[in-house]
Formats: sequence, structure tokens, C-alpha cells
Amino acid sequence: MDQFAGDFIISDRVLIAGNLARLALLSDGRLCWSQSGGEKYLLLEKEVLGFSVQGPRIVVKHAAEVGSGIICFDGPGGNKVTKSFVFEPCSEDSRKLWCQKLTDYLNSLGRPKRLFILVNPFGGKKSALNILANTVRPMLDDAGVQYTVQETKYQLHAQEVVHGLDLTKYDGIVCVSGDGILVEVINGLLRREDWHSAIKTPIGVVPAGTGNGMAKSLLDLVGDPCSAFNAVLPIIRGHKQSLDVATISQGKTRYFSVLTLMWGLVADIDIESEKIRWMGSARFDIYGIQRILQLRKYHGRIHFVPAPGFDTHVEQTSQKAQSIQELQFGDTSEEEPKFGEYGYQGPHFDMDNMNWRSMEGPFIFVWLHNVPWSGEHTMPAPDAKFSEGYLDLIVVRDCPKMQLLALMSNLSNGGHVKSPHVLYLKVKAFILEPGPRTDDPSKGGIIDVDGEILASGHGTYTDEKKHLMAYDKLQVKVHEGLATLFSPI
Repeated sequence: MDQFAGDFIISDRVLIAGNLARLALLSDGRLCWSQSGGEKYLLLEKEVLGFSVQGPRIVVKHAAEVGSGIICFDGPGGNKVTKSFVFEPCSEDSRKLWCQKLTDYLNSLGRPKRLFILVNPFGGKKSALNILANTVRPMLDDAGVQYTVQETKYQLHAQEVVHGLDLTKYDGIVCVSGDGILVEVINGLLRREDWHSAIKTPIGVVPAGTGNGMAKSLLDLVGDPCSAFNAVLPIIRGHKQSLDVATISQGKTRYFSVLTLMWGLVADIDIESEKIRWMGSARFDIYGIQRILQLRKYHGRIHFVPAPGFDTHVEQTSQKAQSIQELQFGDTSEEEPKFGEYGYQGPHFDMDNMNWRSMEGPFIFVWLHNVPWSGEHTMPAPDAKFSEGYLDLIVVRDCPKMQLLALMSNLSNGGHVKSPHVLYLKVKAFILEPGPRTDDPSKGGIIDVDGEILASGHGTYTDEKKHLMAYDKLQVKVHEGLATLFSPI
């Protein structure tokens, strides 16, 4: 048995596929056995979901590449499925011992035991319930995870549920949806009186919407395709990743963002293409071409604090702000808080003694991004990190239409940032002063945050909803690593 290097937790002779073989669980988490003249193994921490006892047999459920046998997958992955490794101990005492040792090892990994699942049955192609039934439930059942399921009934329902949820009953929250439910969960946690502890609750994201930017960004860390199976696996494993949270404020009205703020062309495409939502993600390409051919530009100003190392990067394209007081929002002490008296109020840092830069329009678009991907096929911010305390800023002020079309096409791989028409840098804080369209000053634009309209100007797209903020000056600050996600690394 010396071909299995390492310390044994348990080693025994068992039946595998009707043949007597040696099986060992090693202290490094490898479940090893000899079969057909070679060594095979599973990694409990990385591959194994859980196990069950079926009569005299122990059935180990594990993840494997489609079409593969039982192997260890260490490199970039493909599509995975659940497979079974079955062995039969030679006695009841041996079976009990194997069950105890496997249970002890899996319990030592700190995996979640109880999860609260939010499902949006209306998002994207309305596939969330099928994904829950066909992927999420079977995987969690195989892993022995208990869970409670709540379907969302209307916009902001998830935020309301999480705001009042007894978090002591759960080890995490899982969103089976697009990015919208994740954003509602973050806002719900930060509205709570106990927000400081609530926001540490790990959140899992299973792609079941149109955009799926957060799930794509997480899975791309390890080169995995953006699939429900690949997304559930790190939730079961319980690995965690900190996530920056941006506070967008206008007076005492606050909104918390984890993905993106858009204004100009990209916001117009994202929001106005809702009328052809039935096309799925292709709606962005089709409507994007139309918007580029009938290009709008917007007056306005932006102000930002470059991250260290980006100061010289913007010297020729921006001006040093004259006075930080001119950029502030004035005294709002008499306003009633619109976001809850006890909730998180945003990060605190000295705005006066920061290196503010200013840039005048007109702009084609302004785009702030927190993670690399905004959707499964769109990577606006290839250098973005989950927890670094900065947002990636992408600005285009002027660009010929054909070059703009090529630039937008390169969003699929992040190549757009190499264009001479793109300003790309990291910022610590940001102020947007949105203005009207250059071709029609009676019409404003759309401020799109995480796929929803935060504010819209006069004469633009209407969705018959009251928006949280006015189409006016707003401020963005980022809090490093405030939230926590289940992550593949």
C-alpha cells in the first residue's frame, strides 16, 4: 500500500465494482484506491459533494467533467456533472467506521449546513425554477445541506425578506436568479439595525437570469463556464471571497451597488432594450447597433479620485478640481433619511484631502464597474478585483461610429480598454453631474445601477416606476471588502 503516499485516516479492503481492492482515506483529503492496475483518487475538499449509505454500500457523490471518469480536476474546468463512486465495506463495523471518518473529514472543512434560497421565477428566460429543481436541489441534497426556499413575488421582495430574516438559522443566502436578487440581498442586509454582522453573511449566486455578471466573474476566476452546476459547487464547498460595496448617495438617499453604474450609451442599451427582452442576451447586440448608428451624446461633468498609480494617467484628459466644497451636496441635515435610521450609512473617509480630478463632457458613456464581467459575454473591466477598495472607471467622450462599433464588439474580451478613445482607470470616489442630450437639450439620459434605473432625465425612457434618485448630481464611494460571497477560490 506504500504507493499511496501520505498519512492514513483509514485504510481497508473493500469491494469496488465487484472486485476486492484497497481503499484509503488520507489526511490530505484524498480518497485513493487501486483499480485496473492503476491508482485513482477523489479529493474530498474539491470534488466530493457528500455520501450516503444504500444497504451494504457507501455511495460517494462527486463532481466530474462531462465525459470523464473519476479524476482529479486541477486546471481550468469545463462543464461538470454529478457522478457516483460506490464501494462496499466487508463488514458492518467497517461500514460504520468509514461513515464516521468521511463525516468527520467533511465536517472539518467548515461547509455550510443550512442555506436560505431566494428564487426569482420571473428573471431572464424564466428558467430559475427549473434550475432549482434540476441542479440546485439535487446537489444540495447530495451534500446533506438543509435549505429553505423562498420565491420572490415582486421587485424588492428579496430585499424585504432579507431585511427581516433570522440570520442565526442559516449559514448563507443563495440567489437563484440574475444579478438583481443579489443586489436586493445586499441592500436588505445593509438596511438592518444589525447590518454590521448581517453583511458578513455569505451569499451564493447561481446564474438564472439575463446578465449573470457576478456569477460569471466568480467562475471566471478559475476558468469555469458560467453554469448552475459550477456555481453551486463552491457554495457547497463553503469557500468565501470578500466583495467591495459602493455607496451611491444623493442627499440622505442611499443605494448600495455591487456591480455597475452606467450613464450614456451603455445605460441606454441596457434599459431601452427591455422592449425586446424576449430575444434574451441578443437584445443587447441588436439594440446596441441601433443606438450606435443613431448615436447620442450627453453634456455633463464627472469628478473622481484616481487610485495610486493612475494620477499621471489622467493628467492630459482631466483637470484638478478647484474646490472639493463645490463638489459636495451641501447641508442635508434637515432631510429625513430615506434608507432607514439604523442602516449602514456608507464609508467614512476625508473627502477634502483627496486628489480630485474633473472632466467635462460631452460624453458617449461613463461606466463604473466593481467586478470584471457585467454579463456572461461582456467584460467592461478586465482589471477589476473583488476586494481592493477601488472601482474601475471606463469613459468614452468621442469616437467615430465605426470605431465605436469595433470598440463595443471588443467588450466580449476586454479588448476595448486598449482603444485610444477609452479612458480606463481605478478610482476611490466619484461624482457624476449628468446633463441633457447634446442633440436635444430638452431630454436627459438614464442612470443605470446594477441593471435598474436609479434616475432618468426628462423625456427619456419611462417604466412607470418612481425612481429612487433625481437626474442630478450623485456621489459614489467604495467600501473595501464589506460583503462576503461564496467563491470558487
